Amino acid sequence: MLDGNNKLIEDAGEFVVQVTDINDNSPIFPRTYNGSILERSMKGTTVVKVSATDADDPTTPNGELRYSLTSPGDTSSFEIDSTTGVISCKINTLDRESQRQYVLVVKAQDMRGMASGSTATTSVTIVIDDINDNLASFTKKMYSIEVPENHKLNEKIGTLELKDEDEIKNKKPTFTIQSGYKDAFSIQLNNDKDGNLLLKKPLDYETRSNYVFSVEVNDDVRFPADNSKTAVTRAEVTLIVVDVDEPPVFSHSTYIFSALEEQMLRNIGKIQARDPDQASRSIKYSILDKDCPIDIDPFTGQLSTLRKLDRELQPTHEFQVRAQEHPDGLESLVKVKIHVQDVNDNTPELVVDEIFVCENDMRNMVIGTLRASDKDEQISTFSFSFASHNSNFSIRDHGNNTADIIVRQGPFSLEDPNDYSVDVRISDGGQPIQTSVTKLSIKSCRCDARRIPTQCKASSRKMGVSVHALIAILLCILTILVIVILFVMRKRYQKDSLASMKNSGEIHEQLVTYDEEGGGEMDTNGYDVSILTSACNDGSLLRHPDCLTHPYAMVQKPHHHTQPTACKGDMAAMIEMKKDEADHDRDGFPYDTLHIYGYEGPESLAGSLSSLETSSSGSNLDYDFLNDWGPRFKALAELYGVDGPDYYHQY
Repeated sequence: MLDGNNKLIEDAGEFVVQVTDINDNSPIFPRTYNGSILERSMKGTTVVKVSATDADDPTTPNGELRYSLTSPGDTSSFEIDSTTGVISCKINTLDRESQRQYVLVVKAQDMRGMASGSTATTSVTIVIDDINDNLASFTKKMYSIEVPENHKLNEKIGTLELKDEDEIKNKKPTFTIQSGYKDAFSIQLNNDKDGNLLLKKPLDYETRSNYVFSVEVNDDVRFPADNSKTAVTRAEVTLIVVDVDEPPVFSHSTYIFSALEEQMLRNIGKIQARDPDQASRSIKYSILDKDCPIDIDPFTGQLSTLRKLDRELQPTHEFQVRAQEHPDGLESLVKVKIHVQDVNDNTPELVVDEIFVCENDMRNMVIGTLRASDKDEQISTFSFSFASHNSNFSIRDHGNNTADIIVRQGPFSLEDPNDYSVDVRISDGGQPIQTSVTKLSIKSCRCDARRIPTQCKASSRKMGVSVHALIAILLCILTILVIVILFVMRKRYQKDSLASMKNSGEIHEQLVTYDEEGGGEMDTNGYDVSILTSACNDGSLLRHPDCLTHPYAMVQKPHHHTQPTACKGDMAAMIEMKKDEADHDRDGFPYDTLHIYGYEGPESLAGSLSSLETSSSGSNLDYDFLNDWGPRFKALAELYGVDGPDYYHQY
């Protein structure tokens, strides 16, 4: 320490300054709080802990906090530890069904809770969790349910509703059906924990029209239930069976019969069905398969055969029989099986019908072993023998369904033209005995030392065509014949039609000249086109007596006072036919083409369209050279050259 003259008057030292805290900070809650507790929890059960902070010195009353519940929160059901801030249950009767949630207000105050201390508040939300503390109760004491008698099994026929205020996850009801009905009905919980009544046995209105039984519901609650005095735990169920029209019912689910083959049977078995309804309508039977060899009596259900059965073709016949309420009622189907019983109706056959014999096979040599088969299912013992005596071979029957072919006399040769085949008689041991004669083909061969054939002579074997193949061949031949006949008839018809048309049109094979007046004349009736189609020889067709016959018709010029009659016919068809013949006829005379011109008079405003308006006589051209062209152009030369006689023109 220095004085005013800066002289040291005391040595340096250390000082400690202590700051005394004052309550200048308020408590702070960092957040709001949430908690939960099961209903019916014991008193003192911890729910949640709250905590606040204060910046003042915690070792002094300024920083010491005290907690308390304050309004407007609930202070009757919960309490809080003033020092730790732990909130706990104050009662043991919390009920979620009465109140599901509580909101508390917690106050924190410093100065150890003194009135002079600073305060802060926060909210605490407490949710009451559910437990199974309510009994499940029927909503009604009596349930009435109607169900049709044809209701399907294991399907719901009704619902028994329950009242339970607990949450679905906590509902645990169980149902008990009155004794005696457990085999017919059952109850299954649905998603809402109600009871679905299910059908376990078929209903039959004609047997029983209603059911009355009781059902109890039990609930495993953890505490004495609040509704134990009001809950309805027993209900009566009345089930009313509704009558419906049911299809016929068969006496068996499947019918199995047996029938002998190769016989016409009138009584194989009987199908029986009934109408289960009270009306008990008559039943009519029928077989669905129209090709079935079995027939059924429509009223009695008796089965019989339409034709003989063959086990070898079809050992079992399966078909469906329809039973229908008469008339036009419901129907049912049933499966029927008929097993065809075997009868010994097939002849035995050789398994192998061809063997060989070597050229050097000696007497008593076994050249083959015979075996037989039979399509019948009966176990048969076959016996073998020759149908006729044979000098080359003998047969030895072993009695065990086999027989040996033995050389009796040899040797044999490929060049020998004789046929070594033999007829073997085979008999079975069935009832009745069936016997067949089968041709055994034996071919001669040249063999090596080990009796292996190296060259064989072809044996004579029977040839044949099956019935089905023969029918197919005949049908093909018949079809071809029909096609050929139709083709020939069509050609003949076309030829006749063409000849008829040709005959009717020959009269039109004419050339017609027109005595046309010159271009200023008023005469427009100088020719008549109808003469072309005239088929009547009424004097209008004339022949010059001094002229030879020409290949063209000679037509007289029409008189003004005579009007020829037109001939009926198809001019277009005739012209087309004649044109076609002329185009393809290389040896015939050339025909002039016929043109018909409409000539207009001089006073017509349209004028003439005819190329013949100007006569050839007025032309300066000389057509006499046409006479030098030969007979083919004679008609053309006469047309443009010197005119013939006035009363006719020759073409």
